[in-house]
Amino acid sequence: MRAKDSSPPDGGYGWVVVVSAFMVMGLTAAVLKTFGLFFVEIQQHFDELASTTSWITSVTIAVFHLGAPVASSLCVRYSHRAVVITGGLLAFSGMALGFLGLNMIWMYATTGFLQGLGISFSWTPAISIVSHYFSKKRALANAIASAGECAFAFTFGPFFQWLISQYGWKGTLLIIGGIQLNICVCGVLMRPLASSCLLETSHSEAETPPGNGTSRTDKEAKSPTTHKAFNWTLVRRPEFVLYAIFGILAAMSFFVPPLFLVPLSYSLGIDESWTASLLSILAMADFAGRLLCGWYANLHITKPVHLLTMTITLISTSLMLLPLANNYLSLAIFTSFYGFFFGTTVAVHITVLADVVGMPDFDSALGLFMLIRSTGGFVGPPLAGLIMDMAGDYRAGFYMAGATLVLSAGILVTLDHLQQRKERGSQTTTKPEKSTLPYPSLHLLRLQ
Repeated sequence: MRAKDSSPPDGGYGWVVVVSAFMVMGLTAAVLKTFGLFFVEIQQHFDELASTTSWITSVTIAVFHLGAPVASSLCVRYSHRAVVITGGLLAFSGMALGFLGLNMIWMYATTGFLQGLGISFSWTPAISIVSHYFSKKRALANAIASAGECAFAFTFGPFFQWLISQYGWKGTLLIIGGIQLNICVCGVLMRPLASSCLLETSHSEAETPPGNGTSRTDKEAKSPTTHKAFNWTLVRRPEFVLYAIFGILAAMSFFVPPLFLVPLSYSLGIDESWTASLLSILAMADFAGRLLCGWYANLHITKPVHLLTMTITLISTSLMLLPLANNYLSLAIFTSFYGFFFGTTVAVHITVLADVVGMPDFDSALGLFMLIRSTGGFVGPPLAGLIMDMAGDYRAGFYMAGATLVLSAGILVTLDHLQQRKERGSQTTTKPEKSTLPYPSLHLLRLQ
């Protein structure tokens, strides 16, 4: 009975969880993604440099990542549901207090720290519980859940622009905080699985080498307390360390385009009404990329890490080409390319993490991965802002982001080589021996 309870249902109520996670992604990551609409407003209100204003987003991103291990630990100790509800309340508090807009320090503390902690406590358990509810369809489920970020960003772009024009940036922050209270409703719907350990079934033959009578999953199923404690020893695994380095480099780049796309369009003389539509185009292309990549990954034709390497290479290329745009049409085309390839990357990178560490350690790995990746998210936007201030051109930040992603692709290639070498070594050690006798001559005698 325990084995049945611990098996991911791969459907059923799991789709309700996916829809709830879809909503959470939209009410957290989509808000962060469209915060570029507030960038110019806040910069002009406080009369600050781009690098100074960008620290609001940097603090949000950093706390979002730094809070992930705490969120994962609380999920293990309590439940995903309780942590998501707490995250919704924190996100509301951050925006509601940001409404006061006292000074830049206040903005760092509210829309930066509190909002980042709320996103962390909502996003982390939401994406984690989806992976627990699905096994064979995990890539597709993760892609659908993460697509909520793009679906909401598509509508949030013009909607927030309209709110700012009607109520100002301060009033808009308060309204957004009220909308984010719906995260608590989504959290209530995230019903924990019957099993306390939420282990993955042995659906992948690769985890059961020939000649080995017991799979890794079978051993884990016999120990219901396998991951009741947060596993900090993951930092000793070379594969996890490499993937974490990839995460740092990727985070340095991923948050730059959404933040500086609006200022870049302004520098090209594009009207405000058209600028908001760029974020919608970005979200639409992102949405298409996630669903298409999730569907393709679910076919199990290409190894997830290979697919991720290809998407990272394509997104870095699109970032290098985006600054070549000199009008709205060309900027919209390059933005759509970037959005599509970004979507394909997001759809598969959580699945790759699960493959690297295994599901019993997934909660701990997700928290640690987000923690380590925070350094990239913290440094990336201010570094891009500094480069832009020095160059006097917003294009410079996009070149920096593209170059950093090229390095991250190289890390993924190294990770793949390490995994392949370990797999070959495992096959060699588990291969049945041709002879049990110590000397070849005795083996020949036995054959005779």
